[in-house]
Amino acid sequence: MRLLKTTLGALLALLLLSLHAGAQAAPLSAEQARHLLTRTGFAPTEAEVRQYAGMDREEAVDRLLRGARTEARTPPPPWVNEEFERPRVKEMAPEERKEYQRMLALRGFDLRGWWMSEMLTTPTPLTERMTLFWHNHFVSSLQKVRVPQAMYRQNVLLRRYALGNFGAMLHAVAKDPAMIIYLDSATNRKGAPNENFAREVMELFTLGEGHYSEQDIKEAARAYTGWSLEPRTVDFKWRPFFHDEGVKTVLGKSGNFDGDAVLDLLLAQPAAAEFIVKKMWVEFVSPDTESPANRAEIARIAAQFRASHYEIRTALSGIFNSPRFWAPENRAVLVKSPVELVAGAVRQLGVGYGDPLPFVYATASLGQNLMAPPNVRGWPGGDVWINSTTLLGRKQFIERLMRVDVMREPASDLQPLAAESGMNGMRRNEGEKIQGAGRTGAEGRERLVRAAASIQVDSQKYLAQFSGPVQLTQAVLPGQPANPLAGDLAGPPLLKALLLDPMYQLK
Repeated sequence: MRLLKTTLGALLALLLLSLHAGAQAAPLSAEQARHLLTRTGFAPTEAEVRQYAGMDREEAVDRLLRGARTEARTPPPPWVNEEFERPRVKEMAPEERKEYQRMLALRGFDLRGWWMSEMLTTPTPLTERMTLFWHNHFVSSLQKVRVPQAMYRQNVLLRRYALGNFGAMLHAVAKDPAMIIYLDSATNRKGAPNENFAREVMELFTLGEGHYSEQDIKEAARAYTGWSLEPRTVDFKWRPFFHDEGVKTVLGKSGNFDGDAVLDLLLAQPAAAEFIVKKMWVEFVSPDTESPANRAEIARIAAQFRASHYEIRTALSGIFNSPRFWAPENRAVLVKSPVELVAGAVRQLGVGYGDPLPFVYATASLGQNLMAPPNVRGWPGGDVWINSTTLLGRKQFIERLMRVDVMREPASDLQPLAAESGMNGMRRNEGEKIQGAGRTGAEGRERLVRAAASIQVDSQKYLAQFSGPVQLTQAVLPGQPANPLAGDLAGPPLLKALLLDPMYQLK
């Protein structure tokens, strides 16, 4: 009987393996290609869908991962390489402080606009999705850092490692000037350790709660003493006289550890790989990480990730090739972030624009102000993105975008969304009082009006790609419409109805 059960089990395993291999080898339909590209980027254009339709899954995933860039192709603002010494704001005269705040605000607009432009135009959206993912993992905020150059350099760093090696990225981010400022590492000195970075690197960056003790945090903080900044250039600077040379005991290991040695101790923990893969799973597959099927896949992929010495492509390949990624029950279960919604609509519909600033304001008004996550835990995402206020704002964005169709009304109609909701959102989320900031507010509004006037939507051109309502519906929504559609709807009214359907908020 035991032999029979063993044989049947082996046959079942072979059958499942065969079915999985068959699914992998089958060519992707347009709907499947769209699912892959939507989950791993922003809403794709039909031209992008056609590039992947017909490939098998492994081929498509391999192309997606191999094609990812490590540098932005959008030219950065001209000031990014200027030297910048953090001033003592409290010691400034009122007018000097006001001018400083104005400069920070305007450069903040520049920086966000640069990144939004890259998201809207990049040929490899996965690069920007992963840069945004790591921005929300290794959180820093312009509101506290107050050095736009440092925030730019951190963004460059995150993109460079976005699909590279997590261990290398962890070491680089730990010494990144924006992170040094954000988590007060420069104040961490022998005899008076600051525990901020030691706590967050364990809880939020590598292990997660329950895999370390308070004593581990205290000991690790001693290892990071001496990490500081050069005031004139805001570069990382090692100050050996501030470093604690004593023996530390972290996670059961003892030695005269420095900060890099402690980071290696964290990476040696099996919990680290599973923590990162679980976070990627929630980003790309499903908010459910506890069902038996999903838990088993997370554990399997985490083991591969750890065996690869933390190659991010290995983890992503495991996730995107997983049957759970493609399973019907995992479709339309993720809520689009504000950036995904706005950038996706602009890319998918082929929206014309001159300055991306209105889209920056739109994402801020919906709760995702780039370069300014709400706290060290970042944006919680998921269902939290949707509430009565943001759902209305999301619909208003779509409605106003559709009303600036070149066949109907002028593009300046988008101005109210950016100037009112967007500016209020920027002010609420970051504390930059744009509307009441005198010359800064006037310059910002003037730039916004010019930018809004340049926006164009040609729905007829977009609709010409589809043979009928069914194909259009499949291109716009990840599932069947939540609201019944009138049988006589066609053309731009049908497109608007689909974009306003609750299903459009999902992916």
